[in-house]
Amino acid sequence: MIKEIKIKDIKIGGKNPIVLIAGPCVIESESHVMRHAEKIKKICGKSGVGLIFKSSYDKANRSSAKSYRGPGIDKGLKILARVKKELDIPVLSDVHCRSELGKAKDVLDIIQIPAFLCRQTDFIKEVAKTKKVVNIKKGQFLSPWDVKNIIDKIEDTGNKNIIITERGVMFGYNNLVSDFRSLEIMKEFGYPIVYDATHSVQIPGGRGSSSGGERKFVEVLSRAAAAVGCDGLFLEVHEDPDKAPCDGPNMITLEMLEKLLKNVKKIDSIVG
Repeated sequence: MIKEIKIKDIKIGGKNPIVLIAGPCVIESESHVMRHAEKIKKICGKSGVGLIFKSSYDKANRSSAKSYRGPGIDKGLKILARVKKELDIPVLSDVHCRSELGKAKDVLDIIQIPAFLCRQTDFIKEVAKTKKVVNIKKGQFLSPWDVKNIIDKIEDTGNKNIIITERGVMFGYNNLVSDFRSLEIMKEFGYPIVYDATHSVQIPGGRGSSSGGERKFVEVLSRAAAAVGCDGLFLEVHEDPDKAPCDGPNMITLEMLEKLLKNVKKIDSIVG
């Protein structure tokens, strides 16, 4: 039985309908975030899908030192706090170091452990000690059964508010592949499973100093994950992905999101 995790009015796992974690990859400006949050919330309302808003205040793992990283923790958290308060939406962001946790835990409803940090024991335990819901982004270099070790580290602190997110696994150089057996394997650990369809079509370092991506495959992979029975979808969404400062090639448009959710909802209602 999959544990039910409650984040404000959103319930993920258990026997609840599929939930969406979505937003632009990185915070570009306050107006940009508010505009996207409002539009995504409206789309989710029409589709009958619960929403957790995601955007990063600092992308500390960019391909190039010259890549845009975001506004930083203070300004970024202030913007996310506004989304949370004015739109009544739970918020999620990734945290990259222990020194940020004191500020982040006061705003974020879910603290995300980035894929590249998912084996950093001391960091994971400090995140867990905040008692916030923890979203583990499964590293591209891990097998699904390796995630049990990460779960154990979090549970050792007494925190059992855990979500696991699959985002594809390395397939040779500059490519990822999704093995949907991993969703079924990780279900055995008893926590909600989310499928990150946009990062799963990323081509890491595919453009030399930045990542490429194939957004045309996002919907088909989302439908497949819903058919397997995932508890949530993770989608990075942008009104104009080709002009986004990061992860543009793998983000989907707002128009694509509406169509995708409609199809995924149908599949989820059959599987559920």
